[in-house]
Amino acid sequence: MKTAIVILNWNGLRYLKEFLPSVVAHSEDCQVIVADNASTDGSVAFLQDHFPQVRIILLLENYGFCEGYNQALRQVQATYYVLLNSDVSVPAGWLEPITNLMDADASIAVCQPKTNAQQHPGYFEYAGAGGGLLDTLGYPFCRGRLFETLEEDRGQYDDVQEIFWATGACMFVRANVFHALGGLEPAFFAHMEEIDFCWRAKNAGYKVMYNGHSQIYHVGGGTLHKSNPRKTYLNFRNGLALLYKNIPSKELLSTLLLRVLLDWIAALRMVLAGQTKDAQAVLNAHADLLRHRHYWQNRRKTQQPKGNFPEMPGVYKGSIVWQYFIRQKRTVAEL
Repeated sequence: MKTAIVILNWNGLRYLKEFLPSVVAHSEDCQVIVADNASTDGSVAFLQDHFPQVRIILLLENYGFCEGYNQALRQVQATYYVLLNSDVSVPAGWLEPITNLMDADASIAVCQPKTNAQQHPGYFEYAGAGGGLLDTLGYPFCRGRLFETLEEDRGQYDDVQEIFWATGACMFVRANVFHALGGLEPAFFAHMEEIDFCWRAKNAGYKVMYNGHSQIYHVGGGTLHKSNPRKTYLNFRNGLALLYKNIPSKELLSTLLLRVLLDWIAALRMVLAGQTKDAQAVLNAHADLLRHRHYWQNRRKTQQPKGNFPEMPGVYKGSIVWQYFIRQKRTVAEL
């Protein structure tokens, strides 16, 4: 099988009912798989009754996004994996532009389509938009999305472009590279795992691409809403762990110190805004990273970060925090 579309599900019955039909209808000659993270909402029975053509991989517990995919993809044979969220609808012809691009260039390990909002299709969606970028302090943003500001889709990103990271909502991955790099970082559980994987792929000499000739529509926040302190905790913890794992040694200390300072400023802003649980989540994230520092030290040794990070394709040579919050820049074109 050339392409396997793998949807990780945990109690996402409502999304399977709404969005799986478009995936099945518009993914001819592909294997569609649902890997179930021990759901208790009747998801498996629904699939068995209504989509017998969909392969089901039953996982024994909720492994989270990262290890759930790692466990599932060990059981899937294909040239390309498409890691697809359950809250994504796809149109006809969404696969070929990306698989054709990857067929033509073996150095492409990862690729994503243009990602628009399901509820507002004329606008980009937060997770992925027109392709993921990173600033020199490791803050992720996208073409089409700076922090909470989403651009209207006027065709400005209908291109093919090398980027820094591809969205985990719909990430095409060359299967042999996925396994060679050890899959997704299991300790992340969820959030920023795709950035970490893409960074490791770049360190290994591969490209990460965006292809705006393919398009999907994503709801976003289907598992953890952005207002959930658990999401805040994962974003801040994984954001620091991402840097510690991947930043070259000569830039590590200064980058981490600045990020920690900015995290504390963010926590203070949360307190002033009455978001005390989110502020506590930031502090918990830092404490957790320190508590498990030996694990992260071992991961860094194993991966051996290399290269000139600021010169990598998809890195913005500046601070997106400064540009957005101080200089009031709201689009990538203004940077």
